[in-house]
Amino acid sequence: MTKNTAPIRWAQRVKSLYITISLPDVTEEKISLTDTTLIFNGKSDGKEYEVNIEFFKPVDSKDSTYNVLPRSVQMHVMKKSSENDDDEDEEFWPRLLKNKNLERNQVKIDWDRYVDDDEEEENFDLSNQEGGRGMGGGGNMDMNNLMQQMGNMGGMGGMGGMPGMGGMGGMPGMGDMAGMPGMGDMGGAMDGMDDDLVGDEDSDDEELPPLEAD
Repeated sequence: MTKNTAPIRWAQRVKSLYITISLPDVTEEKISLTDTTLIFNGKSDGKEYEVNIEFFKPVDSKDSTYNVLPRSVQMHVMKKSSENDDDEDEEFWPRLLKNKNLERNQVKIDWDRYVDDDEEEENFDLSNQEGGRGMGGGGNMDMNNLMQQMGNMGGMGGMGGMPGMGGMGGMPGMGDMAGMPGMGDMGGAMDGMDDDLVGDEDSDDEELPPLEAD
């Protein structure tokens, strides 16, 4: 069976590459990554596809990962650091592949993840790489770090510390409202109302007519 060439999209940062093989529902995938090449074989929609490319510069295969998603295969490939590159601009590759003609026919820029080199401090969204498999090891999530982040969120009872919420248990009662601006001395007003009620009851008793004897 003739194999088709799989389309590739890519974006980069100074230290890493984000490579997407744009095939849906990939099965029977085989991925081989070395420090200089990427070889992929797999099936999609009953057809066989392949990728066989040589990178523009060496990569770090042991710290790179990939994940097979419903609509694509996505890879986070780490660039190999070079002690000889004194100019940081040189770390931003002008292209993905060593072969210019092959890149022109097979590779496109992933504009959703593209940034200029002066914006490289922004990180990739690697949420879809969680649980991804290593292509040379190192594809596991850091569970200790994840649990620490969840612990820092606190429980729902910590809402009292949120800005603008105040302590829910510290809401003023009726007795405390007298000190609130515009409320006046409500405690004194309530006392006055009690006195009036008592006085009214006494006056009503005095105004009752005497009972007549039979």
